[in-house]
Amino acid sequence: MATNITWHPSLSRTERFTLRKQRGFTIWFTGLSASGKSTIATALEQHLLHLGLSAYRLDGDNVRFGLNKDLGFSEKDRNENIRRIAEVAKLFADSSCIAITSFISPYKKDRQTARELHTELNKAHPEDEPLPFIEVYVEISVEEAEKRDPKGLYKLARAGKIPEFTGISAPYEEPENPEIRIKSAETSVEDAVREIVGYLEKEGLLKLNSADGRGLEY
Repeated sequence: MATNITWHPSLSRTERFTLRKQRGFTIWFTGLSASGKSTIATALEQHLLHLGLSAYRLDGDNVRFGLNKDLGFSEKDRNENIRRIAEVAKLFADSSCIAITSFISPYKKDRQTARELHTELNKAHPEDEPLPFIEVYVEISVEEAEKRDPKGLYKLARAGKIPEFTGISAPYEEPENPEIRIKSAETSVEDAVREIVGYLEKEGLLKLNSADGRGLEY
């Protein structure tokens, strides 16, 4: 761990949010493989962009093939994978972007660490408010996920060809109190996006123009 580092003076979070006219925060999707979380996250990102808001989605395609390509799927590597993702999401949110992450993130302690990272004191600007962290649990049974199995991963896991596969040979620890719980087998993608946007509006994280639905100043 580096010890010879210090915080450099910079813009405050409040200044960024005010100048960019948007508040940054993180929407953290978690759920089993084939739960539909990436599909919903993609639709949400597109919807927010159509509203004129800055949003960016982090998932396995743009993280596992780049930043985290040195990590495997052992518990230790999964922990490190989520730690790095949380740090990157925090930077996006701090920049006034809406960070959307879509990862299985199977362990409660890792998701809690990600939440605490967002809500900790900003050392450079202690007066800044914490970054909101919204956990979205896309709930599905293993049986239903196996029926979908678009990539054939469950079949391979059952055959022993994918070790430490979440839900089969590795655990998934369900969130106890997520901000949003979406029952994937019962909810359409469109309804899921509406539910999430409705929550964000209710919490004051999105301020939309009632006339055209587009974003307003933060």
